[in-house]
Amino acid sequence: MAVAAVNARSLTALARLGRVSNLPTVWTNVLAATVLAGSEWQNLRTATVLLAMSLFYVGGMYLNDYFDRAIDARERPTRPIPAGDVLAGTVAAIGGALLAGGIALMAPLGGAALTAGLVLALAIVGYDVWHKGNPAGPVVMGMCRALVYAGAAAAAVGGTPWVVVAAALAMLAYVAGITYAAQQESYDRVGNLWPLAALAAPAVVALAIAEHGALAIAAVALLAAWTAAAVHLLIRRPRAGAVSRAVSWLIAGISLVDAAFLAGTGAVTAAGLAVLGGAATLLAQRYVAGT
Repeated sequence: MAVAAVNARSLTALARLGRVSNLPTVWTNVLAATVLAGSEWQNLRTATVLLAMSLFYVGGMYLNDYFDRAIDARERPTRPIPAGDVLAGTVAAIGGALLAGGIALMAPLGGAALTAGLVLALAIVGYDVWHKGNPAGPVVMGMCRALVYAGAAAAAVGGTPWVVVAAALAMLAYVAGITYAAQQESYDRVGNLWPLAALAAPAVVALAIAEHGALAIAAVALLAAWTAAAVHLLIRRPRAGAVSRAVSWLIAGISLVDAAFLAGTGAVTAAGLAVLGGAATLLAQRYVAGT
């Protein structure tokens, strides 16, 4: 019984370290980039990219906690490392192995895909090491998500078409806005509000690149309403923990950004899957915190 309790505690700690509840947003990123690049997504190649990007994401989150362990000991002592649920060296080893696994999976998919994987790994490590107190940190985090788009497109078609670049840059802005808010989560407040304007970038780009206007408008309306609700929560903060909840909502909104891009292409099934990805993220966040 005691062994089972320890194992359950360890598994929970590993899930919390990897913020695995947010993985559906990575999967919808891959789906959106693949479709925008003009490729089919129901194949083994896409499945390989999904797995690779999942490893990059979880590995990056592990290394994030490893490098933040001293700060977490002061500000968030219930995180797995300062709480003693898992050894720091173990976290670092697993994180590094996961990044290496992501690179290995991208290697057979072509030179462009491998390059994107290598740059993504470097960006992840760079963010994890230097993000605290770094005003460029949110942009680097956004770049990591943009590189998921670039890597998925490169694996699918051997390059990054302009429409994928536009969507990736919009995603960069959106994730930078989320990261800016998340950096102040420990204080349960947001200082300057103007950086949150970056959250509007995907709606503008989705409408600009849309080929199917009615579908795009419907998807953008959903995204706009969701984002507005989260920003309202950030500004008003009606209760303790409002900033954390708003950030979690915005993270789930990453999948709604993907849905807006997909709807503009007329890919109704893929757009529907992206919306489900957002819902799955919200549901999973009930069990494993997304921040």
